[in-house]
Amino acid sequence: MARQKTAYVCNDCGADYSKWQGQCTACNAWNTLTEVRLSSASGGTASRNVRFDGYAGGAGQQKRVVSLSEVNLEEMPRFSTASVELDRVLGGGLVPGSAILIGGHPGAGKSTLLLQTMCHLAAQMPALYVTGEESLQQVALRANRLGLPTDQLKMLSETSVEQICTTADQIKPKLMVIDSIQVMHVADVSSAPGSVSQVREGAAYLTRYAKQTGTVLFLVGHVTKDGSLAGPKVLEHMIDCSLQLEGSSDSRFRTLRSHKNRFGAVNELGVFAMLENGLKEVRNPSSIFLQQSENPSPGSVVMVVWEGTRPLLVEIQALVDESHVNNPRRVAVGLEQNRLAMLLAVLNRHGGLMTGDQDVFVNVVGGVKVLETGADLALLLAVVSSFRDRALPQDLMTFGEVGLSGEIRPVPNGQERIREAAKHGFRRAIVPKANVPKDRLNGMEVVGVTCLSEALDAI
Repeated sequence: MARQKTAYVCNDCGADYSKWQGQCTACNAWNTLTEVRLSSASGGTASRNVRFDGYAGGAGQQKRVVSLSEVNLEEMPRFSTASVELDRVLGGGLVPGSAILIGGHPGAGKSTLLLQTMCHLAAQMPALYVTGEESLQQVALRANRLGLPTDQLKMLSETSVEQICTTADQIKPKLMVIDSIQVMHVADVSSAPGSVSQVREGAAYLTRYAKQTGTVLFLVGHVTKDGSLAGPKVLEHMIDCSLQLEGSSDSRFRTLRSHKNRFGAVNELGVFAMLENGLKEVRNPSSIFLQQSENPSPGSVVMVVWEGTRPLLVEIQALVDESHVNNPRRVAVGLEQNRLAMLLAVLNRHGGLMTGDQDVFVNVVGGVKVLETGADLALLLAVVSSFRDRALPQDLMTFGEVGLSGEIRPVPNGQERIREAAKHGFRRAIVPKANVPKDRLNGMEVVGVTCLSEALDAI
């Protein structure tokens, strides 16, 4: 009888140990080690000896060591996905042999986005869609409801990783979708599908196949309650591109953001609208986030944030109200909570506005998450506007980073942000002095400030 081996794997980072211990020494997390049973050494050679013949760079070819100067510097070939927003997030298109992970909450539209992409690309190249969660009838019903061309796309309902690669080796697709990686299983790993070891080994097996055959691989991943990707952290290190599809159930807009991309810019943002006939790309996202009312209201101001390789105009709102509890509330939606508390302290010290007895609520309209510090100045001006109950001009735009000593620091791509605001009809801007363009823009008054007091005087 084969002897069973046991290992302990960290649920957070995927590190494995020969015996249980309270803390993972790799990521310093406590009580995250789970026991997994490994197959015997004699029975674990099937998947390791699989060779994908007929392709350049196969596992059976002899590798030679070359110097760095001998590496071909020609640009890697790309091909479009027929979606401008998806191409933007991917860095310009799909690269052969790349592994792409798409995560998101249930109902966000991951399967819909991939099904649309695969149906359109199947007319140009061989494509295989592997579904492990839904039946083939369910996928076909969705495709017919969306009005997609279904005559060229190949479908497979399978959860065995070895069988998927064997079938793909016969069809030789250029694109392959695995929906989802959490339900796939490897025969050599005895744990249940969705466990740390199964997700890690399954993703490694599929990624190795994609690299050796030049196949573009899409992996659909689940997320946890806090929005992070479920499974071992090592999964994000295996793949080339990690995308996150976000969107609330009460909004028809979805944002696709890249958290890792070996072939393009990180934090690139693509915007889609969920309609009856599927996800439709939004070419001008600033227009949907700037639905301002005709009558200006206190606590509202427009800022320009830089998402990946383009500027994006969004509206930030603030509400300051008298608190009826001992500890006033600080609520930030779309912004960092700790940074809000820090900026309120700067406003008290260097702006002369004390909000210690006030509840402060800030929100970024449209469900956009602002991750950069260029929104500091806009946040403080919105808070001052709400506190004083005085509306700011609707044609006013602002951006800038606020330091702890009250200074206004410049932000990257400042002039491009100002030009984008001018295209949308804004006529006045309060920006860091270092970001003021040398050439005067027609119809645009740019006010450069160096400290918070100057910015308050400008409004």
